[in-house]
Amino acid sequence: MTATLTKPPVDAPADPVRPRRERNAGGLLHWVATHAIGLALGLMFATPVVFVFLTAVMSDDQAFTADLWPREWHWENFVEVFDKAPLLRYLVNSLTYSLLATLGMLISSIPAAYALAKLRWRGRNVAFLLVIGAMMLPPQVVAVPLYDTWSSLGLTGTLWPLIVPYFLFDAFSIFLLRQFMLTIPQSYVDAARVDGCSEFQTLVRIIVPMAKPGIAATALFCFLFTWNDYFGPLLYTGEVKDQWTLSLALATFKGMHIVQWNSSMAVTFLTMIPAVVLFVFAQKSFVKGITFTGVKG
Repeated sequence: MTATLTKPPVDAPADPVRPRRERNAGGLLHWVATHAIGLALGLMFATPVVFVFLTAVMSDDQAFTADLWPREWHWENFVEVFDKAPLLRYLVNSLTYSLLATLGMLISSIPAAYALAKLRWRGRNVAFLLVIGAMMLPPQVVAVPLYDTWSSLGLTGTLWPLIVPYFLFDAFSIFLLRQFMLTIPQSYVDAARVDGCSEFQTLVRIIVPMAKPGIAATALFCFLFTWNDYFGPLLYTGEVKDQWTLSLALATFKGMHIVQWNSSMAVTFLTMIPAVVLFVFAQKSFVKGITFTGVKG
């Protein structure tokens, strides 16, 4: 008799895609768990922006309802707001105020921060304490005497009372730049002096290139503060509409068109765009500048 040979059962081939899917799913879950706090904060900050945009493209009637999603997309709302108010003029005023103030801050704060961080002179610590004291002083405390001064000079009704002080002194910017410059090794400054560089040459050729992240962070802070400033333009240009900035015009626009929430939200969204674009492009320098500012004190 011949024995019959039976072949052992052959296992089904393993699915090569399944382990890959499991690894991808596990990696995704690990990434979500690691960045859970960041995702929650990002969602919290992005929700109001999304709400403003969705309301801006709603109709007049739907903007009063509890609907969160537009039934029809009214893109013309972004065009109509330019017919209701001279937004281009207000945009030019805001850019003039923010750019000139930022330029003046850099011109006045960089040399002052260098003197407090890298130069040895009698009274340096006292001067630094005065800078800190100026930071703690609320701007409303000196609003009346400053307004009286600018009024005697005949500059009220213009943006110059808001721009000129940045060319003279800005306590927060000096403090921030001074803290960043302390992280630059003193040996670079000493080597420049040995090579015969003056203090101005050392500042321009050595310190400024190495302090670019801190300078970028300080400039971004100044630009955003002046861009969103409401108290200053209201105090000095409240009665002269041609000198209004977007922040002041926005508040007044909402008062004039209180029943048109879609138009108000359209202006709000247009006002946010320059600041958001600037932050996106300067994000790396901003984060690096803030990170190194607190390393050494």
